[in-house]
Amino acid sequence: MTGTSAYWQDLVRDLEDPEFLREFVVESVRIATIDRVVNALDDAREAAGVSKADLARAIQVEPATIRRLFGSGRPNPTLGTLAEVAAALGVRVTIEPLTDDEQTHVTEPLLAGCTADTVGLAHHLQALRTGSASPV
Repeated sequence: MTGTSAYWQDLVRDLEDPEFLREFVVESVRIATIDRVVNALDDAREAAGVSKADLARAIQVEPATIRRLFGSGRPNPTLGTLAEVAAALGVRVTIEPLTDDEQTHVTEPLLAGCTADTVGLAHHLQALRTGSASPV
């Protein structure tokens, strides 16, 4: 992120609006979290040598469900589906606390609806979305 393009200047300005800030933070965290979990499950599937079709049979869903989960650019699985897939692969989905930095850049602005550092928030959320920051 250069911080000088019109897009980033507009984003920083838009993050001053509490409603936009909350929606943008929530969507950024949602995307990053789902990507992280789905990628970890796909890695576990590949490491176990389980095909997508075998995994679908194991949790009794249509093969297309598993193909969409691991092949879609924007999967939106339910927690139940993720838990079933994880169990079939011998792993579990867990919750972990955010780092202090993530709490500063995600939790505090989300709860407050504002941040004193919109540029820092924009940088952090962009890094989160692209995977170059500690995932949530």
